[in-house]
Amino acid sequence: MILNSLSLCYHNKLILAPMVRVGTLPMRLLALDYGADIVYCEELIDLKMIQCKRVVNEVLSTVDFVAPDDRVVFRTCEREQNRVVFQMGTSDAERALAVARLVENDVAGIDVNMGCPKQYSTKGGMGAALLSDPDKIEKREERPQHPVSCEVIKAIADTLSIPVIANGGSHDHIQQYSDIEDFRQATAASSVMVARAAMWNPSIFLKEGLRPLEEVMQKYIRYAVQYDNHYTNTKYCLCQMLREQLESPQGRLLHAAQSSREICEAFGLGAFYEETTQELDAQQARLSAKTSEQTGEPAEDTSGVIKMAVKFDRRAYPAQITPKMCLLEWCRREKLAQPVYETVQRPLDRLFSSIVTVAEQKYQSTLWDKSKKLAEQAAAIVCLRSQGLPEGRLGEESPSLHKRKREAPDQDPGGPRAQELAQPGDLCKKPFVALGSGEESPLEGW
Repeated sequence: MILNSLSLCYHNKLILAPMVRVGTLPMRLLALDYGADIVYCEELIDLKMIQCKRVVNEVLSTVDFVAPDDRVVFRTCEREQNRVVFQMGTSDAERALAVARLVENDVAGIDVNMGCPKQYSTKGGMGAALLSDPDKIEKREERPQHPVSCEVIKAIADTLSIPVIANGGSHDHIQQYSDIEDFRQATAASSVMVARAAMWNPSIFLKEGLRPLEEVMQKYIRYAVQYDNHYTNTKYCLCQMLREQLESPQGRLLHAAQSSREICEAFGLGAFYEETTQELDAQQARLSAKTSEQTGEPAEDTSGVIKMAVKFDRRAYPAQITPKMCLLEWCRREKLAQPVYETVQRPLDRLFSSIVTVAEQKYQSTLWDKSKKLAEQAAAIVCLRSQGLPEGRLGEESPSLHKRKREAPDQDPGGPRAQELAQPGDLCKKPFVALGSGEESPLEGW
C-alpha cells in the first residue's frame, strides 16, 4: 500500500469496505458524515485507469479521472482526500505503479486487491491469484452468506504485530453501532471494515444509532445530484438500501426511474433537483465566460442569437431520441430548411460550442461542451425550448416519437394546407409532429 505524506493510521478505525458499484463518491461521503474514519473506493482496474486523464472539475469542485470516451472512472473531492483509499485491481507491477502515480496526490492511500477469489478477478491474474498459492486460494468456499470465522481472524491478529482489519461481520454480527466494537473484540483486530451493513444503511457508523432509512436515502440522493453521479449507479445503491421494501410504492417508483430527475421525484426531491442543476449550469456558464476572457478571444457578433445556459444530458432522454432528431423532424414536417450547425472548438481547453440556424434564426447554448456532438445537441435544445417545442425528454408530455400520427379520414394529405411552406415568423405557431419511422435511422442526429 502506498500512503501520502499524511499517512493513514489503522488502529481503532471504522472503515467503509471496497464494494463494486457501491463505493462511489456519494456513498463514501455519506459514510464519512455518519462516522467512518476511512473509506475505500470500489475496485478499479489498472487497464481502465491508465487510460484516464486527471481533470480538475471546477463546476463540481472535484478531481475527475476521465476515460477517452469522456466517462468518469473515478471522482474524488477535497473533503475525503485524507480519508479515501484507492483500491486497484492489477496483475502487472508497471501498470500498478503508473496508476498509483496518477492518483497519489488525490487519495490517502492505494490498496492492491490481493484477496478477491471471484472469477472476474482471478481469471485476469488479479485478486487472490496474486498470492503465493493461487490454486488453493481460488478454492475458498466462503461467500457472503457464510458465517465469519472470528477465531481465525483472532489467531492471525494475536500472531502479527502490524494492524489487522476484521471484516465479514455484516451477516451475523453487525446490526448496529455497538456490534462493531463487539466484533472487534471478538477478533482482537485493530480495526473493523464494514461492507454490507454499511451498504444497507451507512448510518451504521453513527454512535447515536441508525437513522431512519428514508432520511439516509434522501441524504444519499442529494450527494448524488450535487456530484453528478450517474443515475444507474444511484439507483443501484438505493435498491440495496431498500432491500425488502423494493415492492413498496416507493420501491416501484425507484425501479421505474430512468433518470436522476425521476429518482428525485420518487423521493420528494424534485425541487432540489431543479435548483441544484440550475446552480451547476450557472456555475458552468460563469466559468465558461471567465475562460473566454482569459483566452482573449475576439468578441463575436452575437446580435440576434437566442442563448440559454443548457447542456445535453444523455441520461435524460430515451435511448433512441435526441433533441437534434426532434428538431430535424419538426423542420421536415413544417417544410423548413434542414437545421444548420456551426461548431467551433476553443484551443485552451478543447471545448466546443455550436450555433444552429433554423428559419433564419440562430440559437446557441452559453455552456461549452466536451464534444462536437454534445454542443450541437445543446444548441438544438435552445431552439426547441425557446419555441416551446418538446425535445424528447423522458417523461415529457408530447406526441409519440416513434410513429407518425395517422391522417384523419377527411384530411387530404396532398391538399394546399399540407404543402404550405412555413415562414420564419411561424416557427412557434406550428404544432409539433411526431418523429417518423420510415425516412431515417432512429439514431440520425446523434
